[in-house]
Amino acid sequence: MWRVLYTLALCAAAPFVLLRLWWRGRRESGYRRRIGERFGRYREAPPERPVLWLHAVSVGEARASAALVRALAAANTQYAVLVTCMTAAGRETVKELHGQSVHIAWLPYDYPGAVRRFLEHFRPRLGVLVETEIWPNLLAACGAYGVRVLLANARMSEKSARGYGRWRGLARPALAALSAVCAQSEEDAARLRALGAKRVAVSGNLKFDSAPDDAKRAEGRAWRERLGRPVLLLASTREGEEKMLLDALPAWDGELLVLVVPRHPRRFDEVALLSQSRRSEGQVPVAQDRVHLGDTMGEMDFYYAAADVAVIGGSFAPRGGQNLIEACAAGVPVVLGPSMFNFTEATRLALEAGAAVQAGDAAAAIREAVRLLADAGKRAAMGQAGKELCAAHRGATQQHLLVCEELLKAEARAAVTDPARG
Repeated sequence: MWRVLYTLALCAAAPFVLLRLWWRGRRESGYRRRIGERFGRYREAPPERPVLWLHAVSVGEARASAALVRALAAANTQYAVLVTCMTAAGRETVKELHGQSVHIAWLPYDYPGAVRRFLEHFRPRLGVLVETEIWPNLLAACGAYGVRVLLANARMSEKSARGYGRWRGLARPALAALSAVCAQSEEDAARLRALGAKRVAVSGNLKFDSAPDDAKRAEGRAWRERLGRPVLLLASTREGEEKMLLDALPAWDGELLVLVVPRHPRRFDEVALLSQSRRSEGQVPVAQDRVHLGDTMGEMDFYYAAADVAVIGGSFAPRGGQNLIEACAAGVPVVLGPSMFNFTEATRLALEAGAAVQAGDAAAAIREAVRLLADAGKRAAMGQAGKELCAAHRGATQQHLLVCEELLKAEARAAVTDPARG
C-alpha cells in the first residue's frame, strides 16, 4: 500500500520532474541529453557480456567508488561494468575517472515501468548502490528479477534515520530487499539494522581508498610555488557560504589568496562575482587578486595541493558537510563547520587524530584558519596526521569486493538451478 501511494505521488510529480530537467539544463547542458534514459529507454544496445552494475548518484559517490569499480572490473573480466548516475556532474566525473573502460547511463527515475525497462535492457547480474540510494520501486523490481543488490559504503545519520523511520512502511521493505549492506561504521550499521536491513557488515569508508591524481597534485604544488603567497581554500562550498566566509576574513594583508571552489558547477558564474580571477579562463592570480575562483571539474587534487589550509564547505548550514578525507589525504590542515552529520565517523577520526579542527560558525572557522596560516609547525603536524589517518583506514575496497564476489557466486548458483535466469 505504501509503495502504491509513493508511486502515485511520483506520477503526479512527472511534469515537474521534466520541468526541473529543462531548468537545470540551462546551466548544465548534460541534463537535457538522453532524457529517455531517465525513463528506462536506452538507444544503445546493451553490452554483449553479462553486466555488473554500480550506481553512483553524483560526483562524491563517483569518486568514492572509483577504486571499487576498478577492482570489480579487474577481478571479473568476463563481465562488462555499467555505472549509472543521476547528476550531469556525476556523469562527467565517471567519464573522467574511467573513460571507455565502463558503460555509462542515467539510472531511471523510480517509476515501476522505467526501472523494469532498465533491468530488462541491461540484465545486471549484480547491483551495487553507493551510500544512501534506497529506491523502493527499483529494489522491488530487482527482487522480482532476481538481481542481488549491495548497498555499498552505506551511511545513515541520526537525522536520516529519523526521516526513514517516519516512512517505515516504505523504507523497511526496501531495506529488507537488499542482499547485503557494507556500512561505514558501527553506528551506521546499527541504524540500518533498526530500519530493516538484514545482512549488514562494517566494511569501512571507500573514500579512504580513493587514489589521488599525482599529476594534478604536482601541478597544484607547482602553481602554489609560482604564486608565492599563502593560500586559503574554501572547498566544496554551498549556497551562501562563500559570502559568509569571505565577510569573516580580517582586513586583507595584501598577501593571502582565497581560493574558492563551489560544490556545484551551476553556481560558478554566481560565485565569480565575488572573485577577481577564475581558473577556467586560464587566469593566474595577480598580486592585486584577493579571491580566485576554482571553476573546473575533476581538479580537487590540484586545489588541495595548492592550499595551505582548507575550510570544508557544506558545514556552515545544516547540510551535513562535504568530504574531508581528500584534504586529509593531501596533507592539508582541515577546518570544519558545525554541520558534518553526513561524515560523522570521518569527522570523529580526523578530530581525534589532530588532522582537523571544528568551529561553531563561519567567523570562528576563519579565525582558526588564520591562526593555522600563521603557524607553519602546526600546519605540518596536522597535515602529517591527516596522511597517517588515511593510510591507517585503507582497505574498504577489498572488504566490499569480497562481499560482491559472494553475491556473484550466489547468483551463479541460482542461474544453474534456474537456467531461464542465465
